[in-house]
Amino acid sequence: MLGLDPDGTPDIPITGLATLEKAGPSQISFYTNRRFHQALARTGAGAVILRAEDAGGCAVPVLISANPYATYAHLSQLFAPKPAGSIGVHPSAVVDSSAQLAPDAVIGPHAVIGAGTVIGARARIAANTVIGRNCVIGADTQLMPNVTLYDGVHLGSRVLVHAAAVIGGDGFGFATEDNEHHKIAQLGGVVIGDDVEIGAGTTIDRGALDDTVIEQGVKIDNQVQIAHNVRVGAHTIICGCSAIAGSSVIGKNCIIAGAVGVINHVSICDKVTVTAMSLVNQSITEPGIYSSGTGLSDTASWRKNIVRFRQLDEFSRRLHMLESAGPGKSSKSSKSSKPGKPE
Repeated sequence: MLGLDPDGTPDIPITGLATLEKAGPSQISFYTNRRFHQALARTGAGAVILRAEDAGGCAVPVLISANPYATYAHLSQLFAPKPAGSIGVHPSAVVDSSAQLAPDAVIGPHAVIGAGTVIGARARIAANTVIGRNCVIGADTQLMPNVTLYDGVHLGSRVLVHAAAVIGGDGFGFATEDNEHHKIAQLGGVVIGDDVEIGAGTTIDRGALDDTVIEQGVKIDNQVQIAHNVRVGAHTIICGCSAIAGSSVIGKNCIIAGAVGVINHVSICDKVTVTAMSLVNQSITEPGIYSSGTGLSDTASWRKNIVRFRQLDEFSRRLHMLESAGPGKSSKSSKSSKPGKPE
């Protein structure tokens, strides 16, 4: 099923997955990190997925893979519980007469489907989910309980949206006049590509004029905020509690780690990683790994360093004056300095 070469007894029955430490003789595990070499040597698993160069450290049968973690991901799907629910519309659901539902779609209890919405083949809409007017839900897409889709949201095929996510709410747009804030109508929509996953409690706002776009294969964690007119490139990962401000563009195959903030109207090129709790306040034009902020330290040291940080501008000014004076010359700053306090 996985297309791997076995090394050892090939006919062991496998009934589940487990960690190296806890796996029994009918379970399979995987090994990717050499920090766990002792657990590999002691494992009681029926088989272990690993790289060829690591097979010598394992006393049980192995499956050789160039990417054991990806193989584990594929294998996990074979043991994942299949979604429950009978094909058709639950009696308590409210479906507008103009909506189009595939015959094998599942509409759960108390779900609401708006006018003109199209639900694709084998789509599953869980309990209490609300889908507005003129939405499109692709084949094999799943919306978990209490998801809300505003009007005009388009989801591709095989999309998974977890509980309490809200897609298509108004973007945060206001114009200020005479100290009052006037709402800008948000007239765009949201377009989600195929094979996208959206975490619980995540919010994706509709565009002001153009659509907010999440391209194919993007994975978005829980409690992420994506503002209006953002575009996220294919196969990018956005981790929990990150916030992407309006009209920003994130490239393909990027990793936005947890609690990252991206200001509005910036662009991030393809293959960029932004580490946790960083602020992106300017565009990134070269692939690579980027960070901001200060690392954790004890409070006393942190307070001292913050004082130094606030003095950097003055230090820079004084250094510039010294350099401008040249060798053997003295600046006004050095002349006025108190004895015993070097510049």
